[in-house]
Amino acid sequence: MLTENFLQNLYNRNKRTTARAITLVESEYPEAEEILKSIFGKIGNAYRIGITGPPGAGKSTITNQLTKYFRKLNKTVAVIAVDPTSPFTGGALLGDRVRMSEIGRDEGVFIRSMATRGSLGGLNKKAIDTADILDAAGYDYVIFETVGVGQSELDIVQAADTTIVVLVPESGDSVQAMKAGLMEIADFFVLNKSDRPGADQAVTSLKTILMFKPHDEHSWLPNIIKAIGTENVGISDIADEISRHRNYLIEKELFQKKRYEKLSNRIQTIVESKLIKQLWSNGNDKRILDEIHSANQSISPYQLAEEIINSFKGSNFERK
Repeated sequence: MLTENFLQNLYNRNKRTTARAITLVESEYPEAEEILKSIFGKIGNAYRIGITGPPGAGKSTITNQLTKYFRKLNKTVAVIAVDPTSPFTGGALLGDRVRMSEIGRDEGVFIRSMATRGSLGGLNKKAIDTADILDAAGYDYVIFETVGVGQSELDIVQAADTTIVVLVPESGDSVQAMKAGLMEIADFFVLNKSDRPGADQAVTSLKTILMFKPHDEHSWLPNIIKAIGTENVGISDIADEISRHRNYLIEKELFQKKRYEKLSNRIQTIVESKLIKQLWSNGNDKRILDEIHSANQSISPYQLAEEIINSFKGSNFERK
């Protein structure tokens, strides 16, 4: 049973309570929806940043350094580090938590590793719920650091206010292949490890591709920030660009509009998830097998699907 004391501890950024709330939501305990409903009036203040890119680009290093930078400004930061799911346990490999152990000891920093759990977009579907909990807990910034899986990294757009794509000079040859995926979602790019050979050519290549994007004098054209994460070079420039993008969204009255659009999409996803769960809880999975066996597989999958949907509609919506 959810108590007022539990919620108050959450709002006071109690790390133990925050971790417990996330676990309840991530594991879909009965209290999960009650928590998310209760905290809704407290969310909307945290600025949400997505950091993504191909494997080995240094996303964790950039996240680590950016978190330190925000802490020097006395801002609190929560990091949702999304790891690839272990094929053996189904859990996260937790590599990011190991790499971020230094900042994890800071009272103003909260780090949570989550498994993708098969999500092609690189974000566990519970990551947005987790961000809401961290938002309600009063963190100034929530950073999503996602597994780099190329063109299917698109659902980070539904989670972040500003999306950063981290590349390295060696990414140049694959930039064209990523154009329909990572290239399309970036609010700006970070060329990490820019002290390596080929950095200037990579920047030129990126700029050339970006110029082909439809834009005018009022459009936001993604910038390219050169950085060396391990040496803390370019981190302040990244923070400034985040601020510049945030101001642009507010000035153009796009900030709330985008959040409303994301909320609308999220509601649709929740409805679809609930309907699917309810549909298959009616024993229709067993019915499919029975129908296939009794009809010797002569019934069309489309016909059977239509019958299941019609029976579901009749039992759930038309019965008064």
